[in-house]
Amino acid sequence: MKKFLLFSIALLTSWSGLHAQSIDAFKTRLSLPDSIYRVSVSVFEHGSAASAIDRYQLQKKTEPVINGYRIRIFFDNSQNARTAAGEVQENFKTLFPDIPVYLSYDAPSFFVWVGNCMNIDEALVLWGKIKNHFDKAFPVRQEIPLAEFLK
Repeated sequence: MKKFLLFSIALLTSWSGLHAQSIDAFKTRLSLPDSIYRVSVSVFEHGSAASAIDRYQLQKKTEPVINGYRIRIFFDNSQNARTAAGEVQENFKTLFPDIPVYLSYDAPSFFVWVGNCMNIDEALVLWGKIKNHFDKAFPVRQEIPLAEFLK
C-alpha cells in the first residue's frame, strides 16, 4: 500500500509534465522502472478502444451538412422489410427518375427517403407530386450532406 501511495504521489507531481506528451510517450515513461522501488507500469490498449478513438476522429472530419427536408415514403421493421424497401425504391426510380431516392437502415427499421429540399416549402411541393403514388409519404427534417445538393 505504501509503495502504491508513493507511486501515486510521484505520478501526480509529475502530471504537469505529462499532459503535453503524446499517449505513446506517456506509455513509454510509465514502462520505465521507478528509481527508488524499481516499479514499472504496463499499459495495454484494448483494440476496440483504439478503433473507437479512430472513429471519433473520422467523425470530426466528415463533410458539412445542411438542415433540410426529405420525404419519407416507406418505413418497416418486419421480416421482409429489406425486400419491400428495395421494391419501393425501384418503383420510385421508375416513376420519378429525376428525384434522388435513398434507402437506409436504422435498427430495426428500413426507410426509403426521397428528395433533397432546402426548406419546408420545397418539401411540400415535392410531397404534393408524389403523395398520390405513395400514400404514407410525409416530409421529415433531416441533416443532408452538402454534397447531395451539389449533384
